[in-house]
Amino acid sequence: MSCNSSPPYFLMNFVRRIGHLTLLLAGCTAATTVAELKIENAVISPDGFGRNSIVVNGISPGMVLTATKGERFRIKVNNLLTDEIMNKSTSIHWHGILQQHNNAMDGVAFVNQCPIAPGNSFTYSFTSADQAGTFWYHSHVRIQYCEGLRGALVIYDPHDPYLSLYDVDDASTIITLADWSATTPPDSLAINGVGRYFGGPSTPLSVINVVKGKRYRIRLINMACTPDYLFSIDSHTFTVIEADGELTRPLVVDSIPISVGQRYSFILEANQTVDNYFIRVNPTSYTSNFSNGLNSAILRYSGAPIEDPPTRTWPLANPLVESNLHPLSDPGAPGAPGVGKADINLNLVGHFNETSGKFDINGVTYLPPTIPVLLQILSGALTAAQLQPQGSVYTLPPNKVVEVSFPGTFLINQSHPFHLHGHTFHVVRSAGTADYNYVNPVIRDTVASGGLSDNVTVRFTTDNSGPWFLHWGLAIVFVEDAPGTAMSNPVNSNKHGPSGFGECALIVLAGHWSKLCPIYDSRPLSDD
Repeated sequence: MSCNSSPPYFLMNFVRRIGHLTLLLAGCTAATTVAELKIENAVISPDGFGRNSIVVNGISPGMVLTATKGERFRIKVNNLLTDEIMNKSTSIHWHGILQQHNNAMDGVAFVNQCPIAPGNSFTYSFTSADQAGTFWYHSHVRIQYCEGLRGALVIYDPHDPYLSLYDVDDASTIITLADWSATTPPDSLAINGVGRYFGGPSTPLSVINVVKGKRYRIRLINMACTPDYLFSIDSHTFTVIEADGELTRPLVVDSIPISVGQRYSFILEANQTVDNYFIRVNPTSYTSNFSNGLNSAILRYSGAPIEDPPTRTWPLANPLVESNLHPLSDPGAPGAPGVGKADINLNLVGHFNETSGKFDINGVTYLPPTIPVLLQILSGALTAAQLQPQGSVYTLPPNKVVEVSFPGTFLINQSHPFHLHGHTFHVVRSAGTADYNYVNPVIRDTVASGGLSDNVTVRFTTDNSGPWFLHWGLAIVFVEDAPGTAMSNPVNSNKHGPSGFGECALIVLAGHWSKLCPIYDSRPLSDD
């Protein structure tokens, strides 16, 4: 079926059947963060060179979304895109939010929903549940997030066990990293939305303001399209306390390697002489430097002059090593310890075909289906084995331990990130080591595959029914508990919602999710 053809009978019948159902919201007694994201085209110049882009409420990165642990998000996404050169339909993924029993809100086009057609809106509703930490949001339609549709999302915990270790934690202590260019490698790096490019103007650099003697929780987010970075601050060390929304034991380092999609929190003590200091973000995926403020921002102490910092000698000797990170609490990896001793063991071999210019996993290139995987499941017309796209859907039974290995035998000796939706995982083997740790491995949701000699391995439990994307360039879909998906998600016929959705669930957004596909399929070809 083409995107513009009429949906098959079973889909139309299913849409009619659920069109009158209610999307139920959990936690009627919980507070709610309400926001509207206006997605528009604009010409912006974060590095002094104007470029057609996508902005959120007029800016890129978009507005910071915040909530307190346990609160609900209700985010209306208003698609005002008009530039026919770019993709005009959109969707938003909430990177790191687990969406427990809420698969329809995960935001992956053609996995969890049809895209939001231009001129239309959709309201995402999800709870932070027991999650707190550093997250982000971005488009999940083709390369739109590379064109500017991305922003930070932070969930604060008033009972954070590390509260006594820092004095300041707010929007001023968020640092976002994003490549900015139409070329590969990128022309420039935008730190908090601004940067410089080689041979370009000396545009003002991003500034993080601090007061001597105070302690700051810095939230570092790699929103880039492709590069990994090495983050450091001249003359300063810092203490890592969080990886991808999961608290870690404190670890003192002088630099942080960070892959695309990853986040870290660290405590920075403003304990140096009052002055300006370079924040340095060295791309490790391509060759660059720091000349004329490239790949840089400024840490400015109160009382320092308003000027670029002096160049300092600050040799880095203690970088963050992922295998040295351990969770604050030590649940251990699920399942029996030992390689291959999980209930289900998968070896995902990635490959880049230089002839076709496409990636594949285990010999199959992921091609988005024309009907979202979740909708295929809920229709009841297909068995789990028939779900599309064939070869890229891995069906998993509920409540089983899955071990996934990413052998480093692909991508021409380049590290590659993998992000799993709907879950965090235990990294039992990290890049750069041959050792396996089933006792207290770091828990996160995005991992780097490492080099040719690596075999990065993760474990998770299938406790969140529905289709979940595992990807970054390479992609597959894990379908967990296909038979139980309808009862576990709010877009079904259970009027009281699935377990955990609260006895007094609110009645809102009736049939809204089910209308996305009919609207998308009726759009004109010019909206592609």
